[in-house]
Amino acid sequence: MTRQTWTALVSAVLFVALAAAVALTPIPFVTWNPGRTVNILAGGQPPVLEVAGARTYPTSGELHLTTVSTTRVDSMLGLPEGVIAHWLPHRDTMPREVIHRPGQTAEEVQAEEKRMMDTSQQDAVVAALREADMEVTERPAVGSVNVGGPADGLLEPGDLILAVDGQPVATPNDVSAAVQRTEVGATVEITVLRAGTERTVRVTSTASNTDPKLPVIGIGVQVGYQHAAQISIVIDSRIGGPSAGMIFALGIYDVLTPGELLQGNTVAGTGTISPDGRVGGIGGVQEKIRAAEESGATLFLLPEANCVDLGEPPRNVRVAKVATLSEAVQAISDYASDGPDAVLPTCER
Repeated sequence: MTRQTWTALVSAVLFVALAAAVALTPIPFVTWNPGRTVNILAGGQPPVLEVAGARTYPTSGELHLTTVSTTRVDSMLGLPEGVIAHWLPHRDTMPREVIHRPGQTAEEVQAEEKRMMDTSQQDAVVAALREADMEVTERPAVGSVNVGGPADGLLEPGDLILAVDGQPVATPNDVSAAVQRTEVGATVEITVLRAGTERTVRVTSTASNTDPKLPVIGIGVQVGYQHAAQISIVIDSRIGGPSAGMIFALGIYDVLTPGELLQGNTVAGTGTISPDGRVGGIGGVQEKIRAAEESGATLFLLPEANCVDLGEPPRNVRVAKVATLSEAVQAISDYASDGPDAVLPTCER
């Protein structure tokens, strides 16, 4: 072969090797793509949403939570995939540290996502019951139990604390004060409500790590809620995070109140929920709206805090901004009554 042929051959080999290296070298970014949607009013065995201990009413239509598909913490993103996701509509590429903490494992991500999902469901139940004018009583509750601590194996997260040493308690501060009135090493009787059953457990206190004279029983106490309704939400364990809270609350509210809120329409949305019904912002707005369009939704409920992320309004679905659960209920009601001509709160006004 001639020198020119050798040069061309070597150049081609180097180009292929360089292209392969560029394609296979991971980059510190992740992608966000439209994920799946779930109709929480769907039937099935078991149904997604199930209510006992309270009167329920028929519903119609579909109410979809929306999700985002993102690069797993234990997966790496190549440059071509990252560039394609950056330029394609309804997709995003962003620095890995924005989504995953450095050193975080897949197991840690899954546990955190599950914890946030569980909390969002509990908050959704309380918000929906209050919106439906059903009684909810605030009580101190066990938020965490220190592994190996005095209460480990005796108390459980979620236990509602009714009394300490026979004295009723109404707030987390009441619980702390009652325990601290005892002596280190004393037996403390804690009366709790667990799964609807009242029980009393005896916990031997120990000294605080910061004060040898301060008795503690190794629990974290937070605000909990007591109500008659027993509500369960069964959803794919691969779906996590807090962003379905508002949709859960809307579904519970629809089931617990007379009349069909959706009136046969398909509605989707996203947003966190607080026990007092405030709707909070989330990430992946563009991707979730696209997922809603693909599911056939004609109305999308967007947290007011995410108006800055909306960009160009979609063509195939109406978007209503909401800041509270009451506003979300009103938006659905107006749309169900007036259809495409409904006057809805939008990010433009």
